[in-house]
Amino acid sequence: MAICLSQLFLRTLRDDPSDAEVISHKLLVRAGYIRRAAPGIYTWLPLGLSVLNKVQNIVREEMNAIGAQEVHFPALLPREPYEATNRWDEYGDNLFRLKDRKGADMLLAPTHEEMFTLLVKDLYTSYKDLPVYLYQIQTKYRDEARPRAGLLRGREFIMKDSYSFNLDDKGLEEAYNAHRGAYQRIFERLGLEIVIVQAQSGAMGGSRSEEFLHPTPIGEDTFVRSAGGYAANVEAVTTYPLETVDASNTPAANVRKTPQATTIESLVQVSNELYPRENCSWEAKDTLKTLIVAVILPDGERRLAAIGIPGDRNVDLSRVEVNIGALLGVGGEVEVEPANENDLKDFPQLVKGYIGPGVSREQQLLGEESATGIPFYIDPRIVEGSAWIAGANQAEHHVYDAVVGRDFVADATIEACEVREGDMAPDGSGELYTARGIEMGHIFQLGRKYAEALELKVLDQDGKLQTVTMGSYGVGVTRALAAIAEKNNDEKGLIWPRNIAPADVHVVATGKGEEILAGAQKLVDELEAAGIDVIFDDRPKVSPGVKFKDSELLGVPTIIVVGRGYADGKIEIRDRRTGSSREVDLDEAVAQVQQEITAEEVSA
Repeated sequence: MAICLSQLFLRTLRDDPSDAEVISHKLLVRAGYIRRAAPGIYTWLPLGLSVLNKVQNIVREEMNAIGAQEVHFPALLPREPYEATNRWDEYGDNLFRLKDRKGADMLLAPTHEEMFTLLVKDLYTSYKDLPVYLYQIQTKYRDEARPRAGLLRGREFIMKDSYSFNLDDKGLEEAYNAHRGAYQRIFERLGLEIVIVQAQSGAMGGSRSEEFLHPTPIGEDTFVRSAGGYAANVEAVTTYPLETVDASNTPAANVRKTPQATTIESLVQVSNELYPRENCSWEAKDTLKTLIVAVILPDGERRLAAIGIPGDRNVDLSRVEVNIGALLGVGGEVEVEPANENDLKDFPQLVKGYIGPGVSREQQLLGEESATGIPFYIDPRIVEGSAWIAGANQAEHHVYDAVVGRDFVADATIEACEVREGDMAPDGSGELYTARGIEMGHIFQLGRKYAEALELKVLDQDGKLQTVTMGSYGVGVTRALAAIAEKNNDEKGLIWPRNIAPADVHVVATGKGEEILAGAQKLVDELEAAGIDVIFDDRPKVSPGVKFKDSELLGVPTIIVVGRGYADGKIEIRDRRTGSSREVDLDEAVAQVQQEITAEEVSA
């Protein structure tokens, strides 16, 4: 049945909402698809639900095509399963926690790994039951500190999450690849360009992990690519392997006075003025920059760590965050920030502006076995045998020719430096260049983390209990809709792809006579009889100008105007995307629209 604007629960806006930052947010609100209920939380209106359902159906069809079966879990869940996997604490402040009237801890689910695992444990006991792929399309909740960009980063959102259960790693690899292919088809059908990048697993855990990023200037994720095909989230990039250095001819480490050299720039200047080299000048790349950071654990505890990087580089705290937890033996997501004065008050031997590993290995002040006990991690660019100008932990003094391995050691290496354009790809496939993107999907080989925590085991062919191996696969459904809106618009409004538009045709009746309205209604009936979805602007006492603006704002791909040419048996067909229009005979209108739809389906 046609959607009649005279009856539709809709109010379009001429001005952008004051809290909207990106075009998708502005247009979805202005066109009456969504309304803000609270920061990061939105109400879906009839036209919005129509588009959302079509996006969900595309996801559902592709999941069904790989043999996945749909289930549906509650969003309100008990604490115990998440405590068993440590995620009750690991999620930190991002988890919505609450208590029921009896005082029992509950949560609003951010993801459902635990519940899927327990469901399979409840029903399956034999290898003969496997493999099985289960999925749901469900509302999720995360207490975002700074919800922004409308549907792109909300506190409540709809996600498709699916899980594979296999007996062995070979089966997991097959499940992973099946989902990977399904995701590629989903995003192709949604018309979204996708770059698949290597990624970190974060609080999800597991081994292999890839993100599906949609390149866009408003994206929050930075990723890198090479001409040779390498692609990764910047947090997952590893340093191209560097060779160790022969330090046999490097002079002994020596401490020199470096007055007022508390920055890399001033240190380079002082070094060139007081201690010039014969063959070349000192540069920032010759210095070792040592930073003390505070690692904030999920329970709020602060632990200090020292990070050593080349002086011509900056530290990327987001890269440190995803790598340092494992080095500290901490599960879950951590936050990292520069250490403050209160953090350092118990370490007077660390002099601000002159902090370094120490004058010699015997006097090293950084490291788990040192006097401070502060672990010392170095970026992979600080290779064995390389010599540096480093802080001497004395005011106005630095150590020259401090050699890694000879004069100081690190507890471990950590990917800490910012990734730059021009860096070599880890696989040697060419120089890296950066781009920004929105995360549309993420897939993980979870392995046995959740199955072991929740004791999901089945009997194998020999009658022995084996722990099941799992995969986890997510698609942001509401985020995908927003990304489509972000990509498909112009200065007049939205321009939906036909396969997810709320209708195929938007019929606009203009003119004051009842004859025109009746003729438009007859055309609408004929279009519907041909299986074409229609929005009909039949609003009385609304000017043609307002109707035209609304038709452009709503973004239906084909607009038909029934107006002044109707008396001569003519109507106007407008293409919303190209802006082109043509006048056709009224009795040919349905056939013309059918031809357009068929042509688009063939080209797709």
